[in-house]
Amino acid sequence: MAPPARSRPIKKNELKDLFVSKANPPVLFSESLRPSTLAPNVRSISWSPTGSMVAASVSSNIRVWNAERPDVKNSTELRDTSSKPGSHASNVEKIVFSPKHEGLLASTGVDGMLKLWDVRLPGGAASLGTGVAAHAKGGLTTKAGEHKVDNQGLFLTWHPNATELLVGRKDDVITSVDVRRTDNVLFGASTAGSTATNSYELTATDRTPTKDGKVSYNQMAFSNDASTLFSAETNGGIRIYDYPSMKKLHLLSGHTASVNAVTYSPAGTYLATGGSDGIINLFNTSTWLCDHALMDHTNAVRDLSFSFDGNYLVVGSGTADSKDGDKGINIYHVDTGDVVHKVETTNVVTYVAWHPHRYAVAYGGDPGGLKIVGGLSDSVIPAR
Repeated sequence: MAPPARSRPIKKNELKDLFVSKANPPVLFSESLRPSTLAPNVRSISWSPTGSMVAASVSSNIRVWNAERPDVKNSTELRDTSSKPGSHASNVEKIVFSPKHEGLLASTGVDGMLKLWDVRLPGGAASLGTGVAAHAKGGLTTKAGEHKVDNQGLFLTWHPNATELLVGRKDDVITSVDVRRTDNVLFGASTAGSTATNSYELTATDRTPTKDGKVSYNQMAFSNDASTLFSAETNGGIRIYDYPSMKKLHLLSGHTASVNAVTYSPAGTYLATGGSDGIINLFNTSTWLCDHALMDHTNAVRDLSFSFDGNYLVVGSGTADSKDGDKGINIYHVDTGDVVHKVETTNVVTYVAWHPHRYAVAYGGDPGGLKIVGGLSDSVIPAR
């Protein structure tokens, strides 16, 4: 997969123009052909490595969209079986695209299953794996592989080299699943209408760390070189582990309540954490001191996402089914901690995700469904 062109660097005093331009309003990706005041409870959002696709989960369903063609006919519904609706038997908790393989998506949920999906769309309209034809609601794709994790799946974290996937269970068991053993068909040339089923042989290894007291894990994130792993813990701490030995290296403090989100900057300069205390901490990875404590949120922080260059951070907070909370999306300049711009929203936005190569943000919570705002196209931001 050739690396896609990236947007030219944008200074913080220029970024605002990308999000307030009348010629560049938020784009709605909705399954409904009619305007709706209802806001689907989007639980997770993920971009493909090139940014050509964006996936979102609602309840037990996952839909993958062509990022430049919001019509539902250009989307793909992921189904456990082609004859029954639903990607999982119950609510999906997390979806994550592979960092290296375009079209390879992982999902987990309350049903205790890890599932892998090949969601590539030749021609933007037909499905792979089962050859199910596209219809008025878009294409259909069934799973390419699955692994039973035996308890509710809570979070997923890809290893940076895309060879393994960490699965966190609600009972705090952490499993590493090897995804290198694949059919040759999966990443080779496939054609629409094929009846071949792409499949995986998935092997699992226990990576559960030794606990210090009664602590649970809400999320984990790798450093860029995968030598260290960071855990967001319910006791307000952020533990740093050596990987893959899971030896404890350090404990970061800075929250008075459960840490819900942790993410490592693509630039390698900061670790961002967000907690139920409404605080976002930016830890300097050279000193492991907190350079900035961002306290603009009155509700629990649920999600964090860095821009591709590591210069900006967006935050999801509150709960999607609540009318109370912090409406709008704050865009922070990481080096200064300043709010560069606030994207106005109708409802509380809980889940957010920066485009992997553009200054654009996907988010859920507003009426209609998934939205994308910012400079998505080259006409808005010149590429290098």
